Amino acid sequence: QVQLVESGGGLVQAGGSLRLSCAASGRTFSSYAMGWFRQAPGKEREVVAAISWSGGSTYYADSVKGRFTISRANAKNTAYLQMNSLKPEDTAVYYCAAESFNIATMNARVGAPQYDYWGQGTQVTVSS
Repeated sequence: QVQLVESGGGLVQAGGSLRLSCAASGRTFSSYAMGWFRQAPGKEREVVAAISWSGGSTYYADSVKGRFTISRANAKNTAYLQMNSLKPEDTAVYYCAAESFNIATMNARVGAPQYDYWGQGTQVTVSS
């Protein structure tokens, strides 16, 4: 069982930056593929960014390419989402998720049903 705890959300003006962190329990964090998802009111949950267990494969939604960066620090059992040039449309609850190791996690994983564990979410609000 893995527990994920997000932090770093908050209120920021458009053009600002935030860094989200996802702290994972357990000793096998390095074997998990990680993803960041978001859900805005009235909208479906969507993938924002994902990273393979090794960190060698990443994925970004078109809407965040060039502005967001996903990374992981396996020694700290933590995944990060650096968000720059934030826009009001980035406002949402952001969730991190982990998928247990399997052959597919050599690549970044983009489908929510593929993930086994989810955090409770952290609110990001971008004001115009």
